[in-house]
Amino acid sequence: MDLFSHSWTALRTAVAELADEDFARPSGCTGWLVRDLVCHLVIDAQDVLITLVTPTDAEPTRDAVTYWEVADAPPAGDDPLDALIVRLAAAYEEPWLLKFHLDDVGSAAGRAAGLADPALRVGTRDVVLTAGDYLSAYVLEWTLHHLDLIAHLPGAAEPPAESLAGSRLMLEEIAGAVFPASWSDKDALLVGTGRRAPADAERAELGDLAAKLPFVIG
Repeated sequence: MDLFSHSWTALRTAVAELADEDFARPSGCTGWLVRDLVCHLVIDAQDVLITLVTPTDAEPTRDAVTYWEVADAPPAGDDPLDALIVRLAAAYEEPWLLKFHLDDVGSAAGRAAGLADPALRVGTRDVVLTAGDYLSAYVLEWTLHHLDLIAHLPGAAEPPAESLAGSRLMLEEIAGAVFPASWSDKDALLVGTGRRAPADAERAELGDLAAKLPFVIG
């Protein structure tokens, strides 16, 4: 629960510190500008709020790791929701409006997470899990999108070290694979999820694991 709040606060702070011109730069999400990614974060924050007020008595069907699924291929960019987010982001016109909306809804999501009972069972995406597992799963979402946000912003603050470490462990559990111990947590996440291609030396270190990359998490 604490790691959720820490990673989410760091990501929202990174958005708040963006210059207006940064919103028109590419992000680490293929086909999305920074403004599109920030708009997606608004939707994510709404999802957190909705899920935390959707309790159920049903038995959990997923946990923090199994909440995520590994797709066969990266998004092609033609998903209707992805296209909608691009149009929504453009409709904001002024970067400060996006900042304001994320701060408003994002702060509420953070407060709701802090008040949530970790044992509460909630329903989302046709699955049931505890609020604690749900919020733990989102640490991976926040950390990867923090890396996406700053992908083309040299000097921008990176995700907290504990968020990177926790997300690496989660990715390894999801993928059923372990990345080389010599790799930084950031490199394991970027290469592991296909956000950058491994260098020749890294590919050699990966061995048979290289053929299984990337692990597209969704």
